[in-house]
Amino acid sequence: MNDLELLAHESIAAGTVLLYATLGEILAERSGVLNLGLEGIMMLGAITAFALSITTGSVVLSILVAFAVGCLAGLLHSAVCVSMRGNQVVSGLALAMLCAGISSVLGRNYVGVPPRTILSAVKVPILSEIPCLGYILFQQNILVYLAYIVAPLLWFILFKTKIGVAIRACGDDPLSAESMGINVHLYRYLCTVLGGGFAGISGAYLTLSYTPFWVENITAGRGWISLALVILSTWSPLRAVLACYFFGFCEISQYWLQTLKLNPYLLGTIPYLATIAAISVVSVEKIRKLVGAPRALGKPYPED
Repeated sequence: MNDLELLAHESIAAGTVLLYATLGEILAERSGVLNLGLEGIMMLGAITAFALSITTGSVVLSILVAFAVGCLAGLLHSAVCVSMRGNQVVSGLALAMLCAGISSVLGRNYVGVPPRTILSAVKVPILSEIPCLGYILFQQNILVYLAYIVAPLLWFILFKTKIGVAIRACGDDPLSAESMGINVHLYRYLCTVLGGGFAGISGAYLTLSYTPFWVENITAGRGWISLALVILSTWSPLRAVLACYFFGFCEISQYWLQTLKLNPYLLGTIPYLATIAAISVVSVEKIRKLVGAPRALGKPYPED
């Protein structure tokens, strides 16, 4: 194992934190619902998983409950945005602050507490012995391997099945979708709820594997970065894999670039500057159409 292999291995681990939240948001946005609450949902999933892992010692239960908590947050957002036709931006920001506040209260007694159990790396037989790629891709933990499956599966569902056509129709032209017998509200509910659940898994991965401890604001802006990655991946789950792993590489390479005596604080701003740039660009209507943004994204249905 050389330094480049180690860098690539850690980039996959760092990118997986972003990948689940990004995939979940792609699903929600394809149905037409923008969820800016990812940062808070990830924090809530992180503290839920960490607290349960200490209390029960079960990693599986911790991940499942973090997923359920994320789904509940997505359900709340859906109720406001789909049923009540509330402003999706306002609701998402409020959800981010609410979940962050709850996680802060729940996590007060867990700051500085060592983990009881963590997700350990599991070698995939035969594949882990492949030179270079074996260590990079197949000596990771179970959530990384699950992400290898979830991303292409979500792509297949969205672009190769009738369910995917219905989801995309809800995000592009909900009026036409309803005229074809598609329950727009139901699809938006399901996609937003599942999207929240994926963000909860991202948080669980953070405290059970990537940084196995709890501190306030442990997500450090990763929820906002995931929102930008949805745009950079042009709402495609497969391109999201590349985008997330690239950002994971950027995060890990900061520590390596510091050896070149570059300012570490300046390096740390790169992901956030990219986030601001991506969100600014996609706010331009012509560019939204060019990159394939769902045409009804952020718009209530039926419109006033």
